[in-house]
Amino acid sequence: MLAPYTQVVEELKVKLKGIRKQFEYDSRHSPIEFITGRVKPIPSILEKAENRKIPLEHIEREIQDIAGVRVVCQFVDDIYTVVEMIRARKDLTIIEEKDYISAKKESGYRSYHLIIEYPVETIDGMKKLLAEIQIRTLAMNFWATNEHSLNYKYKGSIPSEIKERLQKAAEAAFKLDEEMSMIKHEVQEAQRMFHRK
Repeated sequence: MLAPYTQVVEELKVKLKGIRKQFEYDSRHSPIEFITGRVKPIPSILEKAENRKIPLEHIEREIQDIAGVRVVCQFVDDIYTVVEMIRARKDLTIIEEKDYISAKKESGYRSYHLIIEYPVETIDGMKKLLAEIQIRTLAMNFWATNEHSLNYKYKGSIPSEIKERLQKAAEAAFKLDEEMSMIKHEVQEAQRMFHRK
């Protein structure tokens, strides 16, 4: 069952890396810093299905993030540039969009999520699978990675003192993103000069 999802992740990574390369060839700022992807491990899929009371035969339809790709950007407005580029693509269909940047989660989590339907050729013919694309800045990614680890450690019940500190850290990370956006053009010019060298 998971082989086609692995194919979805690999194909999306190749396509998104291709976008990044095109910007580099044009000596233009790429809105994409780096891309990662993964297929959710079977125990995580089964746990999610159990928690949400999803019957095994409905897993493919109801669990949207079995295939997951993360696009990490330097600046907040790069996120929306990437979203627009994905919206313009003809090789996938956007099913749902969740903007946790303008409407952050209570925990402080910020990211832009796209749930897509992606056609993949399998040995049994073409199959349309759901996948999730998360788009976030480096600062958001740093925060989310650490929050995820703490959630895992505390089995989803992070102590209130640590939760408070996480929320403050989320605000600090977003403040960093805002400050970097103010000097974006300076940063990009410096990067162009470095690449020309």
